[in-house]
Amino acid sequence: MIGRLQCVVLDCHYPAGLAHFYAALLGGEVDRPDPRWSLDTEWSTVHAPGGLVLGFQRVEDFRPPRWPDPAHPQQLHLDLEVDDLDAAEARVLELGAVRKDAETDFRVYVDPAGHPFCLVRAR
Repeated sequence: MIGRLQCVVLDCHYPAGLAHFYAALLGGEVDRPDPRWSLDTEWSTVHAPGGLVLGFQRVEDFRPPRWPDPAHPQQLHLDLEVDDLDAAEARVLELGAVRKDAETDFRVYVDPAGHPFCLVRAR
């Protein structure tokens, strides 16, 4: 095991609005304080019953998917919480991932099929 699923993140134009929508569907708490991230107009969350966390990330020029139209694909990514970013990176690269970007507390990769995911430093 390389990491633990921290949350599933959906791109959108209005994070708080989408968080309230999913909280109404699933139950749970919108924007519960959590030391793993900051909450603001760019990022909102739902802590659903059972422990699942959904994250909603603002994208400036968000274009919604038009399922099943591959020209407008589904837009989400996984955040995987890891204790050691360097060790986790070595493993995901061995498995065929490609690094796209790096920040202090997280790194962005794409899987072998091109789907993005992040390794996030555990806090």
